[in-house]
Amino acid sequence: MTAFIRLAVLLFCLLSPLIAIAAEPNYPALTGRIVDNSSLLDAEAFSRIEQKLRAHEEKTSDQVVVATLPSLQGYPIEEFANGLFRAWKLGDKAKNNGVLLIVAPNERKVRIEVGYGLEGALTDALSKVIITTAVAPKFKNGDFAGGIEGGVDAILSILAGDAEEWQRRAQIRSDESSWTETAAVIFVMIIVFILIVSFMRELGRSSGGARRHRTRDGRWIVLPPSGGSGWSGGSSSGGWSSGWGGGSSSGGFSGGGGSSGGGGASGDW
Repeated sequence: MTAFIRLAVLLFCLLSPLIAIAAEPNYPALTGRIVDNSSLLDAEAFSRIEQKLRAHEEKTSDQVVVATLPSLQGYPIEEFANGLFRAWKLGDKAKNNGVLLIVAPNERKVRIEVGYGLEGALTDALSKVIITTAVAPKFKNGDFAGGIEGGVDAILSILAGDAEEWQRRAQIRSDESSWTETAAVIFVMIIVFILIVSFMRELGRSSGGARRHRTRDGRWIVLPPSGGSGWSGGSSSGGWSSGWGGGSSSGGFSGGGGSSGGGGASGDW
């Protein structure tokens, strides 16, 4: 039995690297600034977007790449995008100034993955606004080329320093989200308060309520509720605690050695 266990451990150690390799996603090759493996772009749109990406990279060294994929192979788009970004090593090694716009039409997912060096300019909030306002609406109407180009235009505009309008949209979205969260908290508190009041009233009715009685010498005394086990501070406290607790519940194109830490945003349509 000991020999069998040793053999099993040895086989596990030998096969573990192979299992890990087999579990890795099958990333496509980086063949250019646009890897359109889902054939979402016609020749004209492909050429137009590629020229924009090329011009921006030549001017700033920022490397922005578009990838369309027929499948995410069962992985969350965040995990797949980050792995693909690292496999392609987008952006300069010293600057980490790469951006990946990834589209998975079959899963109806889209993500903007941002390199370390550009997270200060192309923030998570701005990436989300780009997806929700420039990309997803076009995708919903079946205009994949328009959505991809709109996303690329927005990304390049922000990286070029023209981020004021997009920052305004991001602030509006943030304010709306904050108000929604505040309203939700207020609503829950109101519901909890109503439940507590209802519970206390029901408790009072079920116990029959306390009764006052005047003695012969003119004094008033409080009698225990009829049909109950007695009115005490412990009973009232127990009811309050219960109510409150219930409510708080490549053709010559390659990456430059850059990397990403998962910055960016995802969306669907």
